[in-house]
Amino acid sequence: MLNLSNSLEVLKVITLSSVFFVWFVRYENIVQEFKKYGYSDKLRDFVGILKLTSVILIQSSNPLIFKLGSVSLGILMLAAVITHIKTKNPLIEMLPSSTLMVFSILLFTFG
Repeated sequence: MLNLSNSLEVLKVITLSSVFFVWFVRYENIVQEFKKYGYSDKLRDFVGILKLTSVILIQSSNPLIFKLGSVSLGILMLAAVITHIKTKNPLIEMLPSSTLMVFSILLFTFG
């Protein structure tokens, strides 16, 4: 049975897997997106480090570290959504960052 605790664990795993997949397996797509938006390589690398660190922190059993990871990932995803809105991207392109932002909010709120 899927209770709140189990649901949060599932969200943690999905969040971790998603970020790792995008920043390792689909890294070339990230490079192209940051170039498309006119962002520097240094910013891209910094964002990647922050996202990877955030999802690792979310896995912590320490509530303060967990909250720090979820709020930092949420802020990064909000910035991504804002970028998609500013560049008038189709909604489908906003779906991954919007979903991770919602996951971050849920994790922060109920975790």
